[in-house]
Amino acid sequence: MAGLWSIFTTLSMSTALLGAPATATAQSGPERALQDMREAFRKNDQRTLSAALPRLQGHLLEPLGAYWELRARLESASPDEIRAFLSRWSGSYYEDRLRNDWLLQLGRRGDWNNFRIEQAQYRMNDDREVQCYALLADPQSPHAPAAETVRQLWLGQKEADEGCASAARALLQREELEVDAAWQRARLGMENGRLRVATQAVAMLDKQWAVTVEDIYANPARYLDDKLTALRPRTKELVTLALVRLAVKDYQEAAEQLGKLRWRTQLTDEERSWVWGVVGRQAALKLSPRALDYFNQAQERYLNDEMLAWKTRAALRSADWKQVQGAIAQMGEAQRRDPTWTYWQARALLALQGPDHDGQARALLQRIAGGTGFYEQLAQEALGQVTAVAPAPAPLSPAEKAAAQQNPGLQRALWAIGNGLRSEGVREWNYQTNLHQRGGMNDRELLAAADLACQQQVWDRCINTSERTRSEIDYNQRFPTPHREQVVKRAREVGLDPAYVYGLIRQESRFVTDARSGVGASGLMQVMPATAQWTAKRIGLTDYKPHQIAERDTNILIGTAYLKLALDDFEGSMPMAAAAYNAGPGRPRVWRNGPVLEAPAWIENIPFTETRDYVKKVIANTTHYAALLSGQPQRIGSRLAAIGPRLGNLAPNADLP
Repeated sequence: MAGLWSIFTTLSMSTALLGAPATATAQSGPERALQDMREAFRKNDQRTLSAALPRLQGHLLEPLGAYWELRARLESASPDEIRAFLSRWSGSYYEDRLRNDWLLQLGRRGDWNNFRIEQAQYRMNDDREVQCYALLADPQSPHAPAAETVRQLWLGQKEADEGCASAARALLQREELEVDAAWQRARLGMENGRLRVATQAVAMLDKQWAVTVEDIYANPARYLDDKLTALRPRTKELVTLALVRLAVKDYQEAAEQLGKLRWRTQLTDEERSWVWGVVGRQAALKLSPRALDYFNQAQERYLNDEMLAWKTRAALRSADWKQVQGAIAQMGEAQRRDPTWTYWQARALLALQGPDHDGQARALLQRIAGGTGFYEQLAQEALGQVTAVAPAPAPLSPAEKAAAQQNPGLQRALWAIGNGLRSEGVREWNYQTNLHQRGGMNDRELLAAADLACQQQVWDRCINTSERTRSEIDYNQRFPTPHREQVVKRAREVGLDPAYVYGLIRQESRFVTDARSGVGASGLMQVMPATAQWTAKRIGLTDYKPHQIAERDTNILIGTAYLKLALDDFEGSMPMAAAAYNAGPGRPRVWRNGPVLEAPAWIENIPFTETRDYVKKVIANTTHYAALLSGQPQRIGSRLAAIGPRLGNLAPNADLP
C-alpha cells in the first residue's frame, strides 16, 4: 500500500485526481487506457485488456485495470496467479472483489479446499451465493441451522442463482431441507414473473415437473380447466402454482377458482392461504376495495411478510385498525421493527384505545422518533415534537481529515468518479466506507470521508456517507445546498417552496449535474427528453435544443417549471405532485380515487415500490430543507393534507406529460 500511496502523492497535485473533469491531454495516456479497458471488459475482449494493462503501470487505478484483465480470464487462471493478484493488491477493494468472484467459481466447481482458504479472508461477506456455498463447504455446520439458513437465503434470492440452489439441492437430497421450501421458491417465481426460478426449484424434486411448470406459466387457466387435473395424484402443488400464476394475470378469476369445491378439498390450509395472499396482494396493488376481503380468506400465520405488508396497506385504506394491528403482529421481527410498521402499529394502538395502548404506542413512537426519515418525522410529530436542524457534531480534527485524505481507496474512488468512471468509483467508495472493516467506518471516520467528498463536490458520496452515521448527524453534509443561488431564485420566481425543489433534487440526482438514468432522464432534476421538450414549449423557450437539458441552469429552469405545473394540477398536494414527477401524472390521478385518506396512508398504498419510497423521501427531505433554509422548526404534517378524489369542478391538465 505504501507504493500506491507514493503514486497518489505524486499525482495529488493534479486537479483531475480530486474529481475535476479529465483534460484532453490526460485522456491521451493511462486515462485513455482505462477507458479502453472498461469497454473491452464489457465486451470480454481479453486480448485488448492484456495489451492495454502495461499502459497503467504505476497509475493510481492500476489495480482496477489489473482486476478487469484477470477477471475476464478467471476461468482459465491458475490459483497461483490469482493469489499473486490478491497479494499484490492486498487490502484494496479489488482484492476482495476478485476474491468474491473466485469464491463463486470455486463453489460452482466444488473446490472446497481452496474455497475454505479464501472464504476465511473474505471481507465483504455480502454475497448470498457465497454464503450458501460456505454452508456446503463446511461439513461441521449443524444440519438444522444450516438448512434453515439456506432456506432463508434461497427464498430471498430474486434470480435463479447457482450457489443457493446447489446448497438447497444438496440438503433436499439429504432430506435435511423440507420439500415445501422448493414449492415455496417456485411460487415466488410464479408470482414475480421469473419462470427460471420456478422451474429450477421444481426440477430438484422431479425433472418432469419442470416441463409442466412451463406450460402452467404460459397458460394457468388451461391447466386448471383440464378435467383430469384434480384427479391426478400429487398435483396439488402444481395446482397451487397455477392458481398463483393465474392470480397475477387475473386476481378475480383466481378468486373464483379458489371458491370451487375441487380446489377447496384438494389444497391444504397453507396452500389455500398462500394463494389467497397472492390474490389479496394483487387486488391491493390495484387498490381494489375487495383486497382486505380476499386477505381475510387466508390464515395470517401462512402469509409471508410481503403479503402481510399489503394486507396492512389494504387495512389502512379501509381504516380497519384492528386488522392493521393484527397483520403487523404476524410479521417477522425484522420487518415489524422497520419504522414503517412500527409507526402504523403505534397508530393502530392509539385508534383502538385498549388498556395501556397509549403507553405501548408512545414506546413504539419513541423508538423511531428523531431520525431523518419519513416515519421517524411522523413519529416525532405524534409525540408533540418538531423537526429542527440537529446540533452540529464536534469539528473534525486535522488528524481525522488527514486520515480520510490519505485513504488510498477513497482517493482511487474520487479519481475514478472525476474521470468518467463513476460506477467503478462509487463501488470502491462504498466498499471502503461500508465493508472494508467489519461494521464499516465509525461515525467520525464517516464524517471525515463525507467531508472529503463534500469538499470535492461529489455530493452523492457526501450525502450517502454522512447518512450512515448513527449518533452524530451533520445536517450540512446530509442536506447540502449546492447551486443555492440558482435553485432558490428560480423556485421563488415560479412560485415553489425552495425546500421542496431541494428535497426533490436530493432524491432525483444527489446533485450530480451530469446524472443520466437508464431511461434517459438527465441532469439535476432528472428530466425526460419528451417532458423537457413539452415544458420548454409551454414556458416559451422557443430556441430550446434537446442537448441543453444537460446544462445546469436550463435543467433547473425546465425542471422547476414542470414541477410547478404538476403541483398546480394536483391542487397543491406535494405528495401527489412528487408521485406525478416520478411516475407520470396519469397514475396518481388514478391512485387518488376511492376513499379520502390521510396523506401517509395514501402514500403507503402507492402500488409502485420505487414511487412510494420516492415520495416519502422527497417529503422528508423537504421538511429538513425547510428547517435548514428558514432556520425555523418544521412540522412534516403541514405538507401532508388529506388526499381523495378530485373535486368535480376541477378538471385535470390533460396535456401534462
